[in-house]
Amino acid sequence: MYLLPPHLAGPSQQSYGQAYASILAAHRRSPSTSASSVIILVAPDVDALCAARMLADLFKQDDVMYRIIPISGLAALESQRNELLNYPELHTLILLNMGGILELPSSEWFGDFTENLTVHVIDSARPQNLSSLFGAEAEAERVLIWDDGGVTDLEEVKKAWEALMYEPEPDSDESDTDSQSEDEESLGPDIADEMAESSSSGKRRRGSAERESASGKRRRLDGPEAPKRMSRETRDRHSSRIEKHYNAGTWHGQSASGTIYVLATVLERVDNDLLWLAILGLTFQYTSSRVSRDRYDQYHQVFHDEVARLNPPLSTSVTNGNIPNPDDSTVRATEELRFTLFRHWTLYDAMYHSSYVANKLGIWRERGRKKLTGLLAKMGFSIPQTQQPYSHMDMDLKRQLRDKLEAIAPEYGLVELTYPSYTRSFGFRTQPLSAADMVEGLGALLEVSGGVKMEVEIEGARNGGEWFGGGKVWDARWREDDRENIPPIRASNLPVTHNAPEDIADREARKPLEWWVRNFWTAYDALDDISRIREALSLGMSLHRAIIRQGSSIIDKQDIKTMNRHRVVILTQGPDLALFAHPGVLSRLALWLVEALRDKVNATTMGRSKKKCLPFVVACLDEKAGSYIVVGVTSALEFGDVRKNQFGLAFLDAKIRCNARTRHSSFDTSVLEINQADLSMFLETLCHESLSGRS
Repeated sequence: MYLLPPHLAGPSQQSYGQAYASILAAHRRSPSTSASSVIILVAPDVDALCAARMLADLFKQDDVMYRIIPISGLAALESQRNELLNYPELHTLILLNMGGILELPSSEWFGDFTENLTVHVIDSARPQNLSSLFGAEAEAERVLIWDDGGVTDLEEVKKAWEALMYEPEPDSDESDTDSQSEDEESLGPDIADEMAESSSSGKRRRGSAERESASGKRRRLDGPEAPKRMSRETRDRHSSRIEKHYNAGTWHGQSASGTIYVLATVLERVDNDLLWLAILGLTFQYTSSRVSRDRYDQYHQVFHDEVARLNPPLSTSVTNGNIPNPDDSTVRATEELRFTLFRHWTLYDAMYHSSYVANKLGIWRERGRKKLTGLLAKMGFSIPQTQQPYSHMDMDLKRQLRDKLEAIAPEYGLVELTYPSYTRSFGFRTQPLSAADMVEGLGALLEVSGGVKMEVEIEGARNGGEWFGGGKVWDARWREDDRENIPPIRASNLPVTHNAPEDIADREARKPLEWWVRNFWTAYDALDDISRIREALSLGMSLHRAIIRQGSSIIDKQDIKTMNRHRVVILTQGPDLALFAHPGVLSRLALWLVEALRDKVNATTMGRSKKKCLPFVVACLDEKAGSYIVVGVTSALEFGDVRKNQFGLAFLDAKIRCNARTRHSSFDTSVLEINQADLSMFLETLCHESLSGRS
């Protein structure tokens, strides 16, 4: 069952506000209220992190006890689902940026839970599972999909799905047999479910359960008043429409934090804190190429009006000229330069590590680096000025920067150097931070603050030489006893009917958390601690250095191979190999390669003279696990454009055809872990049929 945004919901339709009110009502009438009554499962990305914080603030205002649990991927979600069966007091489960593609009403997920449980899905990923959206059974009505209005474009898909689910099959033994064998596909293939770790027998059980459910519904329609059976041609047409819905590839809609902000608007509780978190979620989507520039501009305009409403301009007498106000926490609109962390880095490094500048100048070559130096010299910026921290540059140069860039940069092909964004003031604690900078800091904390050794530069120590200069190993300073969001005792994850001895409970409580859980809570706490964000910016810089170092090495050594209209990169050695074995970091590298080579590698011409960029596949060896992490990225011809990513289905098809040993440990269907020995066979199978030829 889906919920429409308030401006699209009719008088008789449930929307965000009514769904939130039902959560409060269920919590207040529950006889056994505890922190496990309302559970929020959060995906490890910046958007979901901000959405979780926003929900937590709303629940605190309403005195609702809740529990936040980070979930790394499908396998972790399945494990957590089994644990939740032991929570009799659980009545509300909220999934942030996960679950949209899963058939949640099925017994494989939450269909077997008690009738008191309601599952709320706030997921920006598309497409969504049709059984969760349009199912009319009691189990489906307890799964609420918070939609952004895109479901209104699925009327034809809905009709096709309902016809296949509820109308009688063609009256032919042969067609009945054929249709039964295709039911698992046509009734809504649970793509992410197929990608999860499950045996082939488990898949057969799911398929047979769907067939029995569908046939049972059809049998109820068999009778004197039963509707006329559909023809085979009609059934094939409906099946084709359903398959097209799932086979179109993955894309993203409204951010999860944006959805929560709409809820806060309905509840009349918006403030600058919630607005800033929603802006961070949107900025993350744009900087990680999840939404196109056109879609970003649509959402940006909404937030622009909110910023103007909540942050009226202050008079000169109040601000006392340009002197900072210690209580200033305003959010302001600005034009953000496409230079990575330029306010906290040197101007040269910020431009050098920008994927947009890399694409236009080719900075991985000596000629490209000379172009960058020449551009700065032509603007009147000396080398010493551009290689010292931006905050220490001459004020006159900083004031002239944008005007100089606007006048000279187009000569070098740099015509889209800015995009509309926002900054926020933090009083005397720090200089104003831009949304893009804060997203960089949060993303670095989520991905590499733990689990891998990272060296960061010490501020002011750059020119100390090889022996005395600038680096230290990053220390996340993790302290469980100094955190507000300490996870509940692990013993609570045991069955509630089991009385664990106190020593077992103590051991469970003191068990060290996995690195990605520590990273999540470090980033979550940093949302309220601006000093941690400032420290994380140096970690983000180190991450960008590693990406451009590896990306430049790949291009210089010509490690990019073309395999049947696919560009393929395989990383098997190097000082940063352990770093790129992290799926999030490897995805960043793949996106950098796509942006950097957009204008450097010729596009292919497909049928009807339609040009498309070659899709990119990047694999990195995880030496400890004895496997490869594989990332697939679909590139677009135009800067700022985002194409639907079809690698999720392509990975699944290749896995089935070559029987490779794979595992999906992420919610991103275009990220796959594959056994080391099976990689070559998998890539050959994957590239046999070009993604570019898919519709």
